[in-house]
Amino acid sequence: MAKVAFLGLGVMGAPMAGHLAAKGHEVTVYNRTAEKAKAWVAKHGGAFAATPREAAKGQAIVFACVGNDDDLRSVTLGEDGAFAGMEQGAVFVDHTTASAQVARELAAAAEAAGLAFIDAPVSGGQAGAENGTLTVMCGGPPEIYARVEPAILAYARASRLMGEAGSGQLTKMVNQICIAGTVQGLSEALHFAKRAELDVEAVLEVIGKGAAGSWQMENRGRTMNAGAFDFGFAVEWMRKDLGILLAEARRNGAKLPLTALVDQFYAEVEAMGGSRWDTSALIARLER
Repeated sequence: MAKVAFLGLGVMGAPMAGHLAAKGHEVTVYNRTAEKAKAWVAKHGGAFAATPREAAKGQAIVFACVGNDDDLRSVTLGEDGAFAGMEQGAVFVDHTTASAQVARELAAAAEAAGLAFIDAPVSGGQAGAENGTLTVMCGGPPEIYARVEPAILAYARASRLMGEAGSGQLTKMVNQICIAGTVQGLSEALHFAKRAELDVEAVLEVIGKGAAGSWQMENRGRTMNAGAFDFGFAVEWMRKDLGILLAEARRNGAKLPLTALVDQFYAEVEAMGGSRWDTSALIARLER
């Protein structure tokens, strides 16, 4: 068991840190809103710190799951950042979905300070974090990854090193491209089934067992049919992710016409007031 810190106790970070505590790790937490950190400690034990630097002191591994590139820089760099408090040889593991560029930037800053950095975005959403069944895609040196993998598996069912720094973030981008296309296809299929006056529940039951089946169909098909979106991975978060990967595509020359179109569709959902709806709300714009 290791002494660890966890920075960021949102809908993902709080349960992930909870699994670390449940597996016997000694956990110190930091959150921008201190009340959340105190409430987490009251529930799980451990300790809370007022700054990322304080949280990082004496820890073998410092985990983070925050909002975006700038949030990540704010908890790592500067006088109160985690890097300033970490001891030589300690490892920073970042679970934020961020750019590959910031992952490479922070990996270089960590190395210059005698630290190590692993970018490790996750897939599985809030339910995966709560159930300890996330999939983690990592970038960094193999020997460093080997040191942190056992702790990561406290809240993940699968974790894999994908390559050098930034490779985890690039893999997460691939994940989001797949999701965007799948949800749009499922939305159009269900919309068509309704217009054709089919029994949508029966349609989902039969085609879900064939080549059309997917995680999205199994877990979101019925809620999409019911028009229920008040849960899950928010549209505004998906748009953040799509913005990051579309910017990366402009840099590397990848052609992503469908993904760019789905991003525009999500913008329409936001204009409908659906920023906090689940990503499956793409069907709502078809049924206005």
